[in-house]
Amino acid sequence: MEILWVLVAAVLLSFVLLPFLRRRRGGIEQVPAGHPDAADPADYGFVRQEELDIRMPGPDQDLLDVLDLVQRTQDYKAASQLLSGTEREGERRWQRVQAFAGAASLELQQRPGGVSEAPGGQWLRVWRTEQPKDAGGAAVHAEFLVQQAWRTSTPGTDEFRIIMEEAKAACGQAALLAPGDPVPYIVELSVARGLAYSQSEFEQLWLKILDRAPNHMGAHLAALHYWCEKWHGSRELAYSFAEAAAARAPRGSLLAAMPLFAVFEHLPEVNLVSGFYRSEVVTKAIHGALHAVHSARADDPMLAHVRHLLVFFLVRGERWAEAMSQLVHIDGHVGALPWTLSADPAAEFAIYRALAVAGYEANGGSPATLTQ
Repeated sequence: MEILWVLVAAVLLSFVLLPFLRRRRGGIEQVPAGHPDAADPADYGFVRQEELDIRMPGPDQDLLDVLDLVQRTQDYKAASQLLSGTEREGERRWQRVQAFAGAASLELQQRPGGVSEAPGGQWLRVWRTEQPKDAGGAAVHAEFLVQQAWRTSTPGTDEFRIIMEEAKAACGQAALLAPGDPVPYIVELSVARGLAYSQSEFEQLWLKILDRAPNHMGAHLAALHYWCEKWHGSRELAYSFAEAAAARAPRGSLLAAMPLFAVFEHLPEVNLVSGFYRSEVVTKAIHGALHAVHSARADDPMLAHVRHLLVFFLVRGERWAEAMSQLVHIDGHVGALPWTLSADPAAEFAIYRALAVAGYEANGGSPATLTQ
């Protein structure tokens, strides 16, 4: 079976997927979207595109319930309680801090406020005013400033630097309120990238994180951005960082998937080599990620992140059955790389999902044969 990937501009990494070709009884037949014989993702119980949740990579019902309550009542107390009850060294606390900060930032963007209207995200300002020593609120505020800098200004401008300097100060305040919490330092990793810390400065910051949470996957992903070619490192430095993390990963850790993220960060904008996604470097990274997924705890908050990226690479490599095995675990949520790089994450995910289903069925698969 052959798949024709036609390169055009301005979608995910400059790729757009054209009509899928599949082999039937020795011949090649084009199956356009909407054709009665086209594979249907609904046959596998997959969520309709318009119902895909773009907010998170996977389920966290406690977070969703609290977010809904906070945004509906504009009362921060439920958010404060949730964070105070969330393990400091774990991945979930970092994800929840990001989610609260993102919600406040998006509210402010949608409702900047005016003479007769309070600005969006007012609950975060009240939180900081009423509970200045709340470590959770301080961390959310620091991350909020970081997201505001990236969302509202351009790196290198005075406005961007001013907001980032404020975020840096907020990180310091948050760290003082919770000395053993790695989250304020993880937030500062994005500040380090934006303010172009020297490599020695960045490494000093990184050591503070390793002292507190040496196997924190979210921290490693945030640090990887700094070492990438498009920021303050190179392909070689990024690969070296990712491979070192994978090499020291304890059993059951998702750090073994780090090389796949490094490969993704350095994908060529235009790829004219048909076998690139089956090359040795990509295949090795995929195998490392698959191993990490298979050995990780089922409730690891970062597991969905790795599965989403695996779907991208497995579909590109035409490894349909393996892609389907990942899809059954993550379908319904698309708030993760690579989909979030698209203007329409749900649509981007749906394209890859449809290709996986079509490729799986073209090679004899069916809902009855799919195993998780």
